[in-house]
Amino acid sequence: MNNLRHCYTALLLYFFFVVSGPLSAQSSLQQQLNNIPAITETTLLESTRFSEKYVTYFTQPLDHNQPEKGSFHQRVIVSHIGFDRPTVMVTEGYGATYALNPNYREELSELLDANLIFVEHRYFLESTPKIKDWQYLTAENSADDLHAIRSTFKNIYPGKWIATGISKGGQTTLLYRTFYPDDVDISVPYVAPLCYATEDGRHEPFLKKVSTAKDRKKIEDFQLEVLKRKATLLPRFEEYCTEKELKFRAPMAEIYDYSVLEYSFALWQWGTPVSSIPATTASDDEIFAHLLAISNPNYFIADSSIASFFVQAARELGYYGYDVKPFKKYLSIKSSKGYLHRLMLPEELKDLPFDKTLSQNISKYLKENDPKMIFIYGENDPWTAAGVTWLKRKKNIHVFVEPGGSHKARISTLPEPKKKEVVELINEWLK
Repeated sequence: MNNLRHCYTALLLYFFFVVSGPLSAQSSLQQQLNNIPAITETTLLESTRFSEKYVTYFTQPLDHNQPEKGSFHQRVIVSHIGFDRPTVMVTEGYGATYALNPNYREELSELLDANLIFVEHRYFLESTPKIKDWQYLTAENSADDLHAIRSTFKNIYPGKWIATGISKGGQTTLLYRTFYPDDVDISVPYVAPLCYATEDGRHEPFLKKVSTAKDRKKIEDFQLEVLKRKATLLPRFEEYCTEKELKFRAPMAEIYDYSVLEYSFALWQWGTPVSSIPATTASDDEIFAHLLAISNPNYFIADSSIASFFVQAARELGYYGYDVKPFKKYLSIKSSKGYLHRLMLPEELKDLPFDKTLSQNISKYLKENDPKMIFIYGENDPWTAAGVTWLKRKKNIHVFVEPGGSHKARISTLPEPKKKEVVELINEWLK
């Protein structure tokens, strides 16, 4: 009887420690997460791409230089492959909700079979302080957030680290490397602009040269046609905005104009085929539907869900302006200058000045140093106008531009030889 009991016990031990190995690993990771004082909550998530996945809430000071000013909880998603694998940290520029999807896996994490630490940006979605004091939404504080998380998780994941982000997340990757040059081994910013002013000034000339003269003319002709049809389309526009409960800080006719001005930037940014643009002889229905599909007026609403982004753009990150000259005859506005402050910033920040210090520090860092960094851009993406394509190629800094690419440019969309070069570079750096 005792022998049978011993055999049964042995089988149970075999099941839990051999057959159920992932369960044991899960307990180990979860225990380590639970032992981090800064983490107030840890919840297991479903994942088809990782052996374990958790959403955690990490306590951060509102101001890292003055912790007595208070704190907030930053959402951090931890996706596990192995303690001996490299770790990718996504320096998200906005919210993290999409990363909760069970099927989500970031490109580099998949290419390298790496762990993934996904950091929601401060002042977005669940990482918004209870009292939204805008003075603490700075590049330095966001870099300090990432440094605190990296410093904590390096004990769990002691291998090589890669920071990466897309668009504003790429800007965050870039500024993080500038503030903390030794935090990560490799940085891969995707489609990340480095703007020098609230209206940088390089985007408008870019749009005058992008692609072919034939494509540019078709786009401008469409914009002019929308303006020429304002008398018949503006009532539809107003009805649409009323139905969607869109609130603006400018008259509806002016928002109509801004939607037309935004059209060319938006079309090139997202790589919409020029062939999809309706002819100038198309019906009002076709013209109006296409305008809304490419340049929806919800971009210009007051107090939008991404107001925090506009605050950062106006304060430090910079943005772009519009060229009104080709359309002046039909516009309700005399100038688009200052539109970001006028339309999209919180009312109390309408006079927020731009500080060039961040862009100057980043430029200086890139010129004087040679960190292991790979920049990915799309040739036709207007944000590339403010990209770091001016950087002279160094031993470690590499810039790759996808021919004809848009803001959707990734490693996977590069021509095969360039894609291979990127992957080989990163694998060599990870040795």
